[in-house]
Amino acid sequence: MAAGKTRRLSLSARYLAKIKAQAPAQGAFLFFAPAGVRFIQAPAMHLSVWLTFFAASWAISVSPGAGAVAAMSSGLSYGFRRGYFVSLGLILGILTQIVVVSLGLGALIAASSIAFAAVKWAGVAYLAWLGLQQWRAPAKPMVASSDGGTATRRQLVLRGWGINAVNPKGTVFLLAVVPQFLDLHAALAPQYATIAATLAFTDAVVMAGYTLLAARLLSALRSEGHLKTLNRVFGSLFIGAAALLASFKNAA
Repeated sequence: MAAGKTRRLSLSARYLAKIKAQAPAQGAFLFFAPAGVRFIQAPAMHLSVWLTFFAASWAISVSPGAGAVAAMSSGLSYGFRRGYFVSLGLILGILTQIVVVSLGLGALIAASSIAFAAVKWAGVAYLAWLGLQQWRAPAKPMVASSDGGTATRRQLVLRGWGINAVNPKGTVFLLAVVPQFLDLHAALAPQYATIAATLAFTDAVVMAGYTLLAARLLSALRSEGHLKTLNRVFGSLFIGAAALLASFKNAA
């Protein structure tokens, strides 16, 4: 009986050694099927890579731009609860950009001068239009707490989505940054999903801070003159963002 037990242990050890020899170097799961053992490559990023991207995503979200201006402008005009719907639209715009890049359309836009110019000038026109709208906005103290403003939640979401979705600068940026964190030998879809979820989380937190900051400023202001000045400041920032986008040239 002892000899039989020893033989079974020897066979088990050799079987496990065979499994270990067949396994990929890293990032694989064991799957026991009737036909034998199978290995499935882990789809998500390695933890060290994700932590690096997580740190970078905070810098990406905090950096000033049209999104930050839009979040603060909406907080100033509508308060936090309603104004945050613009931030939700901004996040959806980022997710749209990631889908565009993951499908290869981003590379096509970056490589085609006509497509790049079309998207670029659409973004410039949209930002300039938002700037003019903000510049001409009526200075109504505490408009957010009284009637919630005139824009619906859907309109605010669409406004935020348009700012980030129609922005070839964001496309080129993602094309330059995202590939550095991808493992091209593993499934790409789960990695893009991880990147999208990470950017959505950091942007949600940062834009909430921008919106809340402006909403607190709104609650502290009573003078129509002050609100009119702030509307024109944010309107000018939108127009400045449009000018920066207009001057942006594709390096490809």
